[in-house]
Amino acid sequence: MGQAMKFHELVTNPKLLRAIKEMGYEEATPIQEAVIPMIAGGGDVIARSQTGTGKTAAFSIPVLDKIDENLSRPQVLILCPTRELAVQVAGEIRKLLSFSHNIKVLPVYGGEPIYKQIMALKKGVQVIVGTPGRIMDHMERKTLRFSEVHTVILDEADEMLKMGFREDIEFILTAVPAEVQKLLFSATMPAEIIELAGKYLKEPGEVKIEASGITTDTVLQSYCAVKKELKPEALFRILDDKSPERCMVFCNTKKMVDEITDALQERGFWGDKIHGDLKQELRMGVLEKFNKGILHILVCTDVAARGLDIQNVDLVVNYDVPDKEEYYVHRIGRSGRAGKAGESITIVTRPDRIRFRNVEIYIQKKIERMEIPSRVEVREKQITRFTENLLSNMETELLYDYEEMVEKLQAKGYSAKQIAAALLRQTLAVEAADEERDVNDYRFDAPKRERSVPERGRERGKERERSKDGGAERKRERAEKPAGSERRERPFEERSKHGKRKGKPEEVFFERGKRKGKAVAEQVRLFLSAGKKHKVSVGDVVGAIVGEAGIDAAHIGTIDMYDKFSFVDVSKESAKKVLNSLQNKRIKGRKLNVEIAKG
Repeated sequence: MGQAMKFHELVTNPKLLRAIKEMGYEEATPIQEAVIPMIAGGGDVIARSQTGTGKTAAFSIPVLDKIDENLSRPQVLILCPTRELAVQVAGEIRKLLSFSHNIKVLPVYGGEPIYKQIMALKKGVQVIVGTPGRIMDHMERKTLRFSEVHTVILDEADEMLKMGFREDIEFILTAVPAEVQKLLFSATMPAEIIELAGKYLKEPGEVKIEASGITTDTVLQSYCAVKKELKPEALFRILDDKSPERCMVFCNTKKMVDEITDALQERGFWGDKIHGDLKQELRMGVLEKFNKGILHILVCTDVAARGLDIQNVDLVVNYDVPDKEEYYVHRIGRSGRAGKAGESITIVTRPDRIRFRNVEIYIQKKIERMEIPSRVEVREKQITRFTENLLSNMETELLYDYEEMVEKLQAKGYSAKQIAAALLRQTLAVEAADEERDVNDYRFDAPKRERSVPERGRERGKERERSKDGGAERKRERAEKPAGSERRERPFEERSKHGKRKGKPEEVFFERGKRKGKAVAEQVRLFLSAGKKHKVSVGDVVGAIVGEAGIDAAHIGTIDMYDKFSFVDVSKESAKKVLNSLQNKRIKGRKLNVEIAKG
């Protein structure tokens, strides 16, 4: 392919050219170079192009050039699958209209009071960008008329059909003037899209931009094979190891987005989520914080993230292998945009193997395997980064107040070494090496061992013998069980991270902010700076101790919950480990201070 065309070779409108230059663009992308002349020519177009290729500008630039600034009625209608995409497309068009002050654009979507949109329409709008459902609402109210519309654009058409908007789209297409120019943009071309195009587009020009040249050039791709039950731990270590400024974590379901976001926040990561069940203002608020750098991690589903123009993402983590291969392309396309280097890591478990291989076939590239670092390796990296920042701070001259604090502590008899060590411990909370767990699945590619028929027969024989013996034993247990007794399950929080119960269920019960446990022989009472007003429950405390310290719940005694703090009794042998493990950790987003209780 030859040298890319300059925008001044494609666009003649001086106002648009000035806006394009202000946006920092000089050369057209392949989709822009192919599509702009076709749209300017007036014919229908069907274009296959991925997210991040500049398709919004590709259809917006020639369409905006056709608008009559003296006519304050809708002339361009753009349909999008989601509210976020509608807002994003409208925002991009506004940038292109920076010097065309008489042209107005309005995003129209649900989740916002319709009367605000009606008022804006009455004032006069030339470009409408909206979701099919809300567009139909305005059609029914007769607040939106299409008599002057000359162009209709279906953006992310495949997603709209997947979301069940086909009837709505057809209803809208039959309501616009028959002679309007129709433009269809889609990442994929399933049969339903081809059928829709054949029904409503007249001899469309076709453009196809291949995915293979888009996704792999500027993104370092790797995957890690992990044990399924340790996926969250793998994610935590990746984030601790990479320490990204802007990271997107993709999950396949809204439920998983909720769970992972909660887990990240409890571990102290600055992250939040977006998905379809959240109110529009909440989603836009989260996106604003992420774009401003207030949040470092954004957890989302594929549908919620489609069309969002999020720049400068340095790491994409596929927590789940995507259900569709093209989703992988969309996901990692968030990283490494505009020629910048990016990175993507996919967490793969054994049940994911076939889907992951299909992804490699789809992108025509073998993805390199990486090993998840150990906790010790992660902490060494964190300490190195911390030391570099510390040395940088020591070179500044704005340390007088802090030096005075150090002098006061030294006057009380503490050495500079003791003070520094205490501050480092409080800041880093380095975890003990004996808490290490390997999350890598080294048998990921190992074939299953086939057993011979006689061997399987012997195993079945042994199982039958065990079943007979076990049945007799269970009968004896039932006969010895006292009348009126009940089997009580221990709460989920009291199980180990592997889901296995520890100890006898009868040893523990919860009651009104208390936990009465089996008496621990030699125990130590700990103070925790979290209580009921912080929405922390007894189960949360037990789960944190078992999960972070890795001790058996049998080592936990009574827990007393108060409004702003709690007391927990633990065995003497585990006290130090619990104290070190929980120090500066988070429960329900609250950072913990843990001390040995006084008195």
